[in-house]
Amino acid sequence: MTTAPRPAAELSADEARRIALRAQGFLGAPDRRAGVRGVLRSLGQVQLDTISVLARSHELIPYARLGAVGRPAVEEAYWTGAHAFEYWSHAACVLPVEEWPHFAFRRRAYRDRPHWGHELSAGAYDKVIDQLRDQGPLTATELGGAKNKGEWWDWSDSKVAVERALMYGEVVVTERRGWKRVYDLAERAIPQALLHDDLDDTECVRRLVRQAGEALGVGTRADIADYHRIKGEQFDAVVEAAGLVPVTVAGWGKPAWADPAALATEPRGRHRTTLLSPFDSLVWERARTERIFGFTHRLEAYVPKQKRVHGYFAMPVLSGGRLVGRVDPAREGATLVAKQVSLDGPKAVEPIARALVEAATWVGCTDVRLERVDPEELRGPLTAALTHSHDRR
Repeated sequence: MTTAPRPAAELSADEARRIALRAQGFLGAPDRRAGVRGVLRSLGQVQLDTISVLARSHELIPYARLGAVGRPAVEEAYWTGAHAFEYWSHAACVLPVEEWPHFAFRRRAYRDRPHWGHELSAGAYDKVIDQLRDQGPLTATELGGAKNKGEWWDWSDSKVAVERALMYGEVVVTERRGWKRVYDLAERAIPQALLHDDLDDTECVRRLVRQAGEALGVGTRADIADYHRIKGEQFDAVVEAAGLVPVTVAGWGKPAWADPAALATEPRGRHRTTLLSPFDSLVWERARTERIFGFTHRLEAYVPKQKRVHGYFAMPVLSGGRLVGRVDPAREGATLVAKQVSLDGPKAVEPIARALVEAATWVGCTDVRLERVDPEELRGPLTAALTHSHDRR
């Protein structure tokens, strides 16, 4: 009978919350010299999503940590100089290029899969590889069309082939152009020193578990495994070798692990006040968000409109290390429209106003308009706070 390892530390819920905030880049002064690329390296991934309200999620994530970094600068940081690539991690994500070797286990798994959702026509795979070799980086449209004339999921032969080559690692997504993936050969896009599948599955998973633990600071088995979509049993096999240490967190009710460096010093510094993308790794996992912040949040974009509680793309508002409300935003010309604002009491008024004005300025809006406010009695104070925040800018 094996004995569970003795916890290295017993953390209060508040200590765990502050450790998580620091690990995710929300507590302490941001490293502005490292900029967007520093955020990407620290998080280990930035999730992509098609929804664009204020901006796309991969833009919102560095904005939330660094403030009003220019949106063109975000794209440049990701997609120039072979600093990043797109691949399947937590979902479709931008990943630091130095992580390429550690996804060898996933590329091998894709190559070994016996079934696919789309049939691959004879010769289609070699054809797209030859096109990319001869013509350089191309979109699916440029390769021969992304879709057939049928339903929206009816991919063309070239799209099926290039997506399979992407999963196998022979092709890389090197940028998004008008939200279209741009594909290139891995042999051209990945630096030669990194272009290998030499690491075995155990070493790949060990590295990704370690990286997830560092990015989260502290987490349960499910928290850390889910970060890169690692299976629970894979986590169990490597967590000790990954260097994470067992801890207990008051109120969590589940075993947890922490990055030893996160335990070495007390988290200190200023907190960001900001709107968060629902796809931000601070809040993307509902159970973790409830456990750490006592805040229940659900993305309602795919919920029928009549059943939505907080709105289509409700963005949690972080202030003082707490989640203090939600904003469902939209844009109409130079106006940021807060279609619905949900506040967690009067103390949330000023920070939500500040977050709205900063976000509006970042996306080039000059005004903020409130629609629904919950509770309604805070509309007046919120309107006054918006005016005050706007005048201060």
